[in-house]
This record gives sequence, structure tokens and C-alpha cells, in this order.
Amino acid sequence: MARREHSRRELAFKLAQREFDDAEIAAVLDALEAERLLSDARFAEAYVHAREARGFGPMRIRAELKERGVDDALIEEHLDQDREVVEARAREQHRKKFGSRSPESYNERARQARFLQGRGFPNEIIWRVVGESD
Repeated sequence: MARREHSRRELAFKLAQREFDDAEIAAVLDALEAERLLSDARFAEAYVHAREARGFGPMRIRAELKERGVDDALIEEHLDQDREVVEARAREQHRKKFGSRSPESYNERARQARFLQGRGFPNEIIWRVVGESD
């Protein structure tokens, strides 16, 4: 816990691997939350900030937070969904990976779109970034 924030589910899983009783785990986690040493809200905020800084999109970050047991309301509260910001982040990732050249073929456009999909960006933003609009 000293290196990074953890979600309640992550910490419960780590303690369960060390064969602690479920009641003991719940008691310890409740005590940590009462002392404000464990907070899913703080974890979500730190996680979103770190993943956005590494160039990931909102869809991927949301899925990763759900895997870690973060409540949907906390995810929505901390996830930046401003279209302009998300599109700027997608354009930056595209530029870093592919440079400023436009895709010259359908296969290249699809390859670039798959890269951005894997990063977790919405399709409408992906197609704008790779040069195709509806």
C-alpha cells in the first residue's frame, strides 16, 4: 500500500491469497477505510490520472476500473469524458505511433483504427483521427 493506492477489491484479493479468513479481511479493510488509509475514490482518481497520462482512452480505463471493483458512480465522477480532451489524447497517440502521415489504404486505416481501439478510444473519435468521417 505504500507504493500506490489500491481498490478495496484488489486489497481483499491480495489478503485472500495469503489465506486470511473472509471475516478477518473484511474487518481489516473496514478499519483501513475508517482511518482513511483505503479509499476507492482516491484509487479511482489516481488510476484515471495515471492511465490518461499514458495515453489510454476512457473506454479502456473504465473497463480496467470495473475489473478492480470500482463502483460505476466513482468511475464516472473521475473519468474525463470531454470529447475535445479525449480526441486530443487520441490524436497525440496516433501522432506518436504513426507520425503525421494519413493512411494511404483501407488496410492501413484499419490498422491505425485497431491501435486506437486497443487504447480505448470511442469509434467516432477514432474515425475522425484516422481521416474518415461518417
